[in-house]
Amino acid sequence: MSYFANAGQILIEFVFGILVGLIVLRVLLQLVRANFHNPICQFLYKASNPILMPLRRVIPAWRRLDIAGVVLAWALLLLKRVLIFAMMPVMPSFAGLVVIAFADLISFVLMLMLILILVRVILSFVGSDSYHPVVPLVYQLTEPVLKPVRTRLPSLGGLDFSPMIVMLAIALLQALLVAPLLDLGARIGFG
Repeated sequence: MSYFANAGQILIEFVFGILVGLIVLRVLLQLVRANFHNPICQFLYKASNPILMPLRRVIPAWRRLDIAGVVLAWALLLLKRVLIFAMMPVMPSFAGLVVIAFADLISFVLMLMLILILVRVILSFVGSDSYHPVVPLVYQLTEPVLKPVRTRLPSLGGLDFSPMIVMLAIALLQALLVAPLLDLGARIGFG
C-alpha cells in the first residue's frame, strides 16, 4: 500500500470513528435513559439528529433500543470498509463486507465500553465528585454492565472487582466472538 493510501486509510478511520462514536453513544445513552438535560447529551442529540431522524421514520425503535441508530452505525462501518478496500488491489464480496462490518460494530461497542469502564476506574481513584457533565454519563453508561457482576461478587472490604471482571469478559468477547466473525467475513469475502 502506498503512503497516500496509508494516509487515506488513517483519515477514513478517523472520520468514521467519530461518526460511529457519535451514533453509538447516542444509542447507548437512550438505552440507559441518560439525563437529556446534560450538555453532552444535548450535543450528541443535536449533532446526530440530522442524519438519524430521517432514518427513524423508516426504522422504528424496539423497546428502548434505537434500531435506526444501530443500522446507521453498521452502515457507516460498512461504508468505511468499502472505502478502505477500494484503495487496495482486491475487493471482498459484499456478503463478506456485511459480516466484517457487523464484527466491527460489535468490536466498537466493546472497546467503547472498555474505555468507559477505565475512565470510571480512574474517576474512582481521583475523586468522582467532579461537577463535570461527563462524570454522571460515565456512571450511567457503565452501571448496567457492572451492577450484575457486582451483585454476584462477595463483599471484599469495600473493593470493587467488577470492572476487572467485565474488562476480562470484554477481552474474551473480542477473542471469541469478534475475531471469528472477522475470519468468517474474510472467508466469505475472499472465497
